[in-house]
Amino acid sequence: MPAAHWPEGVGRIDLPSVDSTNAEAFRRAPQLTGPCWILAGEQTAGRGRRARAWASPRGNFHATLLMHPAEPPQVVALRSFAAALALRDALEAATGTGAGLALKWPNDVLMNGGKVAGILLESQGTGQGIAALAIGIGVNLIAHPDAAQVEPGALRPVSVLSECGLRLTPAAFLDHLAPAFARWEALFQARGFAPLRAAWLEQAARLGERITARTGTEVREGIFDTIDAEGNLVLRMAHGTVAIPAAEVFFPENEQGNAHASSH
Repeated sequence: MPAAHWPEGVGRIDLPSVDSTNAEAFRRAPQLTGPCWILAGEQTAGRGRRARAWASPRGNFHATLLMHPAEPPQVVALRSFAAALALRDALEAATGTGAGLALKWPNDVLMNGGKVAGILLESQGTGQGIAALAIGIGVNLIAHPDAAQVEPGALRPVSVLSECGLRLTPAAFLDHLAPAFARWEALFQARGFAPLRAAWLEQAARLGERITARTGTEVREGIFDTIDAEGNLVLRMAHGTVAIPAAEVFFPENEQGNAHASSH
């Protein structure tokens, strides 16, 4: 499907190779006055959440949107949901189907039950504010790590090529992603988090089902009830509900060693 028009007022920098698009975004932040996408053909030191290495072979998508947000940090962080929704829209537009796409809290996109994309938000602050926000996005377009390379219990990695048989170029995918994010950002600016929350929940993997949320010190099992107005995961447990601001989420069959997850 043809991509939407590039969003007005948003910059774009295409680089053949970089250590990390998030790191490059922060290096360029002082010179960039408006939002700008930085796309790299490859990353030599890509990283995911919790400083994990992120495989970044040429042909996959590695990009960062740099922004200079004005809101408090807790509001800025909600843009991870805008990024997830935009990723889902871009994948649907680029492949011609939304079937098999789902969103996994806090910031993964699933295709046919496997992880196809991840999001990493990082910020640099001044006092109580945020001077620069980097929304890093990685998408397995043509290649994905071997299942043996991911941590025990994690979802199997997949690629657009393996699941759809389509070869998408990173540049073409960004032509879909940038307009999609601009639409969600405009809605976020106009109406706040509520419409994004509702849209995200419509696409949420395992909503209403039993999941496990692990932090560094605690493991909680319960029913995935919702996400609240601050983006926290809400688990329904025997003693009531609990809101969890940050955790790693695991699905029961993956914890038991079955690598094939299903999703709504």
